[in-house]
Amino acid sequence: MNSKKLDIEFQDAVKRVNAHSEPFPADTLLKLYAYYKKATNDYSRPSSKKAIINAFKTNALFQVENITEDEAKQIYIDLVNNYFLYRK
Repeated sequence: MNSKKLDIEFQDAVKRVNAHSEPFPADTLLKLYAYYKKATNDYSRPSSKKAIINAFKTNALFQVENITEDEAKQIYIDLVNNYFLYRK
């Protein structure tokens, strides 16, 4: 997939997530968070008021540190598509 098409699909997936009104499962939410941060090259520190949430977010970011931004975009897209396809 070329870079422009990947960017468009990634932005569409982000819009789907942002428009979704029901809560996501915690594990899915952490994956979405980590892949989004990696895909957008955002290395700011987690800023939750709860230390445990920051710890989970930091751990999720460590798990994606060895993939490229394009790989993170594709995995994010796949995660979103699979979530909306298989959720009940």
